[in-house]
Amino acid sequence: MTRMSHVVRRAARQVRLPLLALLLGSGVSACIPMDNLMFAIFGRSMRSQPSFDPYENTIQPPEGAVPFAAGNFPAAPGQLNIGQPEGTAIPAPVTQGDLLTRPDVVNSLTNPVAADEASLARGQVVFNRMCAPCHGVQGAGDGPTTQVGMLPMPLTSDQARGFSDGYIYSIIRVGRGLMPAYGHQVTHFDRWNVVNYVRQLQGQ
Repeated sequence: MTRMSHVVRRAARQVRLPLLALLLGSGVSACIPMDNLMFAIFGRSMRSQPSFDPYENTIQPPEGAVPFAAGNFPAAPGQLNIGQPEGTAIPAPVTQGDLLTRPDVVNSLTNPVAADEASLARGQVVFNRMCAPCHGVQGAGDGPTTQVGMLPMPLTSDQARGFSDGYIYSIIRVGRGLMPAYGHQVTHFDRWNVVNYVRQLQGQ
């Protein structure tokens, strides 16, 4: 063994010993009684505090607040996203399956909005915004989406003319086939406004 290698090995031993002592000392110091006491006081503070149940509403309504059935059931035409107080008449909830299996329920929905000038104007605004991209501005089924292979139903066809007001309302609300549901975007009375406007496009 050369003198140089002996010096290197000796230097390595001198480095390892202090390092080992440092590690042992830090391990011992981490377990001193004060550390255990601090952990006992603060270590479980997050886990031991009261927690919320899944889906629990953490914000309580103010005193005197009126509960509403849903945000998309305005109380009257022109009141958008106002809500409808519980206990008042609202359309029965329907599903896509109901459109086929419960036509009596769907067709029994009656349009509460008169097809006056204000309703037709509002229906046109909503129709052009939400419906025209597929069904076309005139409801002929020639909207821009046809350029990418979509085949929306012409709302001016004899078949569409035979749909009840309640059926058209429900289609807007829950969708069917390739048509998505717009119940979360088109409010209750706006759906009826669209129904009135569609009837105008159909010449009815």
